[in-house]
Amino acid sequence: MIDLPFLRKAEIEAPPDIEAASLRSDKFRIEREGDWLRLDRAVTALEKDRPGRISDEDLLALPVLYRQAASSLAVARETSLDAATLAYLESLVRRAWFQVYGPRTSFGHWLGRFLAGGWSAAVRSIWLEIGIALAVMLAGTAVGWLLVARDSAWFDALVPGGMADERRPGASRDALAETLSGTGGTDGLSAFAAYLFSNNSAVAIMAFALGFAFGIPTLLLLVYNMASLGAMLWLFSQAGLGWEFAAWLSIHGTSELLAILLAGAAGLHIGRTMAFPGTRTILAAASASGTRAAHVMVGVVIMLAVAGLLEGYARQLVADTASRATIGGAMLLLWVSYFLWPRARGSQP
Repeated sequence: MIDLPFLRKAEIEAPPDIEAASLRSDKFRIEREGDWLRLDRAVTALEKDRPGRISDEDLLALPVLYRQAASSLAVARETSLDAATLAYLESLVRRAWFQVYGPRTSFGHWLGRFLAGGWSAAVRSIWLEIGIALAVMLAGTAVGWLLVARDSAWFDALVPGGMADERRPGASRDALAETLSGTGGTDGLSAFAAYLFSNNSAVAIMAFALGFAFGIPTLLLLVYNMASLGAMLWLFSQAGLGWEFAAWLSIHGTSELLAILLAGAAGLHIGRTMAFPGTRTILAAASASGTRAAHVMVGVVIMLAVAGLLEGYARQLVADTASRATIGGAMLLLWVSYFLWPRARGSQP
């Protein structure tokens, strides 16, 4: 039994009504004490990182023992059982909760598992949505190109003024080429990188968040953003600077656009499972897909951080077209290889 010496003293000196309550408390404790002590031993072994001391039977029963202890705690609170039993149960339930439902590993260990395969496994699991998002982004780029090629007035409608700057229809080739040149220094680039990272993050987060509306707004957002890119590609191609612009963009674009692609695909994954939940309820389908999409989005944040650094520094400091294309191509190869390289099943989240 649980050792409560001060309670036993109170029982000896208590009046009849209090003594009756104490007897009920004793009966309640005696009937359940075995399971409490069984849970206590298992939790203590886990807290000391000695799971080998727990029998297979107790380990399998751990969730059940926790729920029984939590139920006993609720009864103890409602019936005003003795303070010692209540304090013991509160401590036991709190400790058991961390072992049953709490985090099992440190952040560093979790991050290692995430980068070692958890992220890539989550990305591969939404391959269908990635294919849909990629097709939509390519279509959006083509739409932007064709609209501006047919009527240059579409350029101002598709490309925000701050993004366009001096890059607009009618600009000379030299003026456009000047916008692609490096700054030759790092002054102000840190703030510029922070601004670009914030902007790109907003686009990716919006593409993901809008997926809850069955994915339709996500598709529209992807089309609009890529139409802006298509308009810019047309502008520089008309001036004979298509390759230079592609190389200039690729330094950060291979990471940035891939991040937006994954964010859009994660949003579409949630929207698709909500629209077609199968035999599950909509809430159950959204919960399962949301967990998977959340893993993808954690990685998207990492990609956007890399893209922000490349856009704020490397793109401005590397002026040679071939070097820019090499950096962009290397980043694309790095990301694709990471996502496609097979990993052990144990590395999955």
